[in-house]
Amino acid sequence: LKLTVVQADGQNVEPVTVDEFRFGPGETYDVIVEPKNDAYTIFAQSMDRSGYAKGTLSSSPNIDAPVPALDPVEWLTMTDMMGNMTHGGEHSAMAGMAGMSGMNSKEMDHSAMDHGAMAMDHSKHGMSENPLAVASSKVRHAKTEYGASVDMPRTNLDDPGIGLRKNGRRVLTLADLHSLEGITNQQEPEAEIELHLTGNMERYSWSFDGLEFGKSTPVHMKHNQRLRVILQNDTMMTHPMHLHGMWSDLENEQGDVQVRRHTIPVQPAQRISFLTTPHDVGRWAWHCHLLFHMDAGMFREVVVS
Repeated sequence: LKLTVVQADGQNVEPVTVDEFRFGPGETYDVIVEPKNDAYTIFAQSMDRSGYAKGTLSSSPNIDAPVPALDPVEWLTMTDMMGNMTHGGEHSAMAGMAGMSGMNSKEMDHSAMDHGAMAMDHSKHGMSENPLAVASSKVRHAKTEYGASVDMPRTNLDDPGIGLRKNGRRVLTLADLHSLEGITNQQEPEAEIELHLTGNMERYSWSFDGLEFGKSTPVHMKHNQRLRVILQNDTMMTHPMHLHGMWSDLENEQGDVQVRRHTIPVQPAQRISFLTTPHDVGRWAWHCHLLFHMDAGMFREVVVS
């Protein structure tokens, strides 16, 4: 039974028909189905295939439907762990290999590089007339980010993610989502902020730019200023990122705004960007919606003033 997705995070999208979709905590999808005189199993398997939940959609309370087997576990690929191997020079390749081998910050010190990860005013640097037309693909690590990390990021909005690739079913991707009325705010960004999603699987600590919440300072945004945010995932887990108090207008690699979301999943080694306009002054939360990641430190305060 096909699913026609008509809303994402409560926002109307151009209808797209799929067999399945992946979503994490905080994300919502509205779908339309047209069942016949039969029974259908609504099957939700966990990403690690450790279990599932099921419901039944049927024309009669005494009709049940078969329950499919769990899909096999799929291990992360080199793309998931090291990003886009077709880009970047020798240093980038070495940085990716360092991340694979567990090289620590003393062996490869990113803090010595001037990456300037926080907000930048490109208008003072003599760049092109519209330097912020497309999100920067140059990686800018914060000096606070510990250890080696992915230096060959990928965007790949058309990637359904690990465990859903080439499974013979039509799987929804971020590239499929387009706001039905379009994004009405056509204002170009005036500034750009880059934040890295960081963590340590062995210690099970999670953070922004290597800083857990208790050690971090707020991210400052100007009231009503159109802003681009770049999130780069330097971990090997998918993080559904939720920015309170404002909408996130997701961009593709060409700089076209596709869809309005309030929670955006960022896959391993992925680099995504969105535009936002802080309309409401105050203090806001920004965090991974996997709440055990948030509690472990992947949380940041945002101050709009």
